[in-house]
Amino acid sequence: MRTSKMFVSGVAALLLLGSFPALVAQDPAVVNASTIKVRIDNNKVRVFDAMLKPGDKEKLHSHPAYVFYVIDGGKIRNHAADGKTTDVELKAGDVAFRDPLTHWAENIGDTTVHVLLVEVKNPS
Repeated sequence: MRTSKMFVSGVAALLLLGSFPALVAQDPAVVNASTIKVRIDNNKVRVFDAMLKPGDKEKLHSHPAYVFYVIDGGKIRNHAADGKTTDVELKAGDVAFRDPLTHWAENIGDTTVHVLLVEVKNPS
């Protein structure tokens, strides 16, 4: 009986987490494998090559602190885990640092957006 209660509790916890996807960190390289390619992954950094064609929408994912460099710009709508959206116009050559976040993005423009993203590991 104790085992079945533990099983039910475990299933309930999984269902609860499934109801709040922002609480579960998703690996961008896994959930967005069609748009994000890992170029380097070592004990200091993980480097992504990301391309979003017009109309592409990512799936919810999380990043630790990171830097991105825009190769080809365009219009992106970022969707934060709390539901807030922000539209941005990225320009080739833009560079920015971002604190850790959970989000998904969509290309709302008419050009393919190409970005290199460097996640920082073990910053000390």
